[in-house]
Amino acid sequence: MAGRRRHLVLIGPPGAGKGTQATRLAAEQRLCRISTGDLLRAAAQAGSDLGRLAEDFMARGELVPDELILDLVAEELDRPGCASGAVYDGIPRTVDQARGLAGILGERGEGVERVIVIEVPESEIVRRLAGRRVCKKCEKLYHIGFAPPKLEGVCDACGGELIQRHDDRPETIQRRLAVYREQTEPVLAYYAERPGVTAVPGDRAVDEVAASIRHRLTAVGSGA
Repeated sequence: MAGRRRHLVLIGPPGAGKGTQATRLAAEQRLCRISTGDLLRAAAQAGSDLGRLAEDFMARGELVPDELILDLVAEELDRPGCASGAVYDGIPRTVDQARGLAGILGERGEGVERVIVIEVPESEIVRRLAGRRVCKKCEKLYHIGFAPPKLEGVCDACGGELIQRHDDRPETIQRRLAVYREQTEPVLAYYAERPGVTAVPGDRAVDEVAASIRHRLTAVGSGA
């Protein structure tokens, strides 16, 4: 493989905008985007051995083990679309996943170049997530405050019914934030011992957050 692959990790609480920023960053840097949710859905649809195993856990309502998530990441990194490296969205969620990712990359003679932490106050997280609506039919996303549909409760694209996901209800949001504090914040401590960690404020417009990320990537010296 010509050149050194780049690996950028985005970390932040649910509703911080990681998916949006990871998609932008991957396109700008010509990297692939690796997301836990996307990996699991794609693996299940492909019907691979790993995909069937992951689907079994999900069908039982159980968390997919870290080992399986990491196997899916390793499999994804071998695809041509990731030849230049990846932006990791929602991975790693735990310290064990962070260590596992380091092992996968280490075997390839590579490592995480940057860890970008998107910081958003919890009050803003609740406001963002509680206002989200999704089309039951085509899954197009809306927000009752930021991006409402033309007709309340009806999808502009397909006319489907807009619903609030269970994950976006206030009581569920609080549980998700508690899980983040318990499981993912220790990942920040893990990466804090390594170079290349930078934080950006995420309670701004999408374009402003993206600009902050670009600035930090060029301003901070190369990490390990």
